Amino acid sequence: MAVIRPEKAAKVAEIKELLTASKCTILVDFCGLTVAQDTAFRRKMREAGVKYGVVKNTMLRIAANEAGIEGLEPVLEKNTAIAVAPEDPVAVAKIICDFAKENKALTIKAGVLDGQVIDEAAIKALAELPPKEVLIAKMLGSMNAPISGFVNVLQGTIRNVVYALEAVRQQKESA
Repeated sequence: MAVIRPEKAAKVAEIKELLTASKCTILVDFCGLTVAQDTAFRRKMREAGVKYGVVKNTMLRIAANEAGIEGLEPVLEKNTAIAVAPEDPVAVAKIICDFAKENKALTIKAGVLDGQVIDEAAIKALAELPPKEVLIAKMLGSMNAPISGFVNVLQGTIRNVVYALEAVRQQKESA
């Protein structure tokens, strides 16, 4: 393990805290972005409440090893920026994937989701998920469906009895 100078130990500790405390962390290569593109990207990240910044690969490697995250070493080359989503992993994945589609210079390297390293394909799959509110609504709707069906079955029996009584009443009135 590399010897860390005291002045850089605080930065490594900060990166380790970001890796362990966040639900989703995505590493990107920003090489080739213009200043205007990078500024627009940073603005989108700030609006979504995502922490975004450039990190040194060596410090990120040390912080990942200290946090017990394995598998990031192959992607820690060239320029690396880290995007940390404290709460909603889908939101940060959507922002990054959408921006990468518009600007081919931004490359997704890898990510860390709940302590596990994920690749670019998993990040893109995460970005395609619907928002949390929609997923909760779908789940509640599917939980409500059997109850609604049961109520309709019970009402059907009562409805048939009412129809039969109405038919008997009409028959007696016409006779």
